Amino acid sequence: MLLLYPISKMYGLGMAVRNKMFEYGMLKQQEFNVPLVVVGNIAMGGTGKTPHVEYIVESLLGKYNIGVLSRGYKRATKGFVLASQQSRPEDIGDESYQIYRKFGPDITVAVCEKRVEGINRMMEINPSINMIILDDAFQHRYVKPAVSIVLTEYNRPVFNDKLLPYGRLREPKSALNRADIVVVTKCPLDMKPMHYRIFKENLNLFPYQKLYFSRYNYGHLVPVFPTEVAEIPTLDTLPTDSSILVVTGVANPKPFARYLRRHKAKVKLKRFTDHHNFTASDMDAIEQQFDALPGNKFIVTTEKDAVRLLNNPYFPHRLKSSIFYVPIKVEFIPQGEIEFTPALEKTIRDSRLFKS
Repeated sequence: MLLLYPISKMYGLGMAVRNKMFEYGMLKQQEFNVPLVVVGNIAMGGTGKTPHVEYIVESLLGKYNIGVLSRGYKRATKGFVLASQQSRPEDIGDESYQIYRKFGPDITVAVCEKRVEGINRMMEINPSINMIILDDAFQHRYVKPAVSIVLTEYNRPVFNDKLLPYGRLREPKSALNRADIVVVTKCPLDMKPMHYRIFKENLNLFPYQKLYFSRYNYGHLVPVFPTEVAEIPTLDTLPTDSSILVVTGVANPKPFARYLRRHKAKVKLKRFTDHHNFTASDMDAIEQQFDALPGNKFIVTTEKDAVRLLNNPYFPHRLKSSIFYVPIKVEFIPQGEIEFTPALEKTIRDSRLFKS
């Protein structure tokens, strides 16, 4: 690992030069006459961007005509693609597919590697859009945001991390200076005043920056294949001899597995890489592990994985009645007099970029 440290220093130097070029105007930022809300991070994956984007959409739906734009990570297509009822996860990426499945057609969802092109195309297709949320675009500085929201995970905070490839940081901790709002995500239920203080001191934000803390609120089991299920179990009432095979393809499945282990069932984790495309051999392995489990058994997956498994042609038919996902919602832990959504709306209104 120490061999990676010099490479990490060179990477940091390259990022510093790039950011200075934007600050000095050598690289241009495009401004738009609608507010752009960037939701991102400075660490690689696993901070909970998609649930927080969904929280913002749900909070502001009806107040704005919302567009959501991402690059559509690991999709099979290229360029600009507008989400529609005919879209599949491989067309627009699993996260955009999940968002459209929840909110479409009340919002406009699209993917494009080039954010400037994507924004222009969205505005051409739907001129009524008056706010666009950019998912995972904090490093994409060719657009000028009205609000930048940066997420850092409670168990892997940026102040305890190093730059790639020695650590997980895309940018140094000082990049937080560009954020308007910082959110510490996936906080435990038993946070103490000391924990808040540790984050406030180590993040050392400017007075004009706002700091919030959020956690996941897990819902009830939902069948991935509803037509195959006669009765939906609940985690709280599972018999003690129950077994759960947890199938995940997310960056950090530990909080999800930890939540499931709070219940009586025995939990076995089958972990794949983030945004994993499940193959026929993966399905064989899942089936074999499921068959080896004792007692009353189920497969439980994340909401993001569920959209890929639902559309997977290799998923064994006999397991369709046994697989469920757990929906999650973000909830903010009250801190200060102003909560997250009113603060976000005020920051949008106060932005000089929003030309009403």
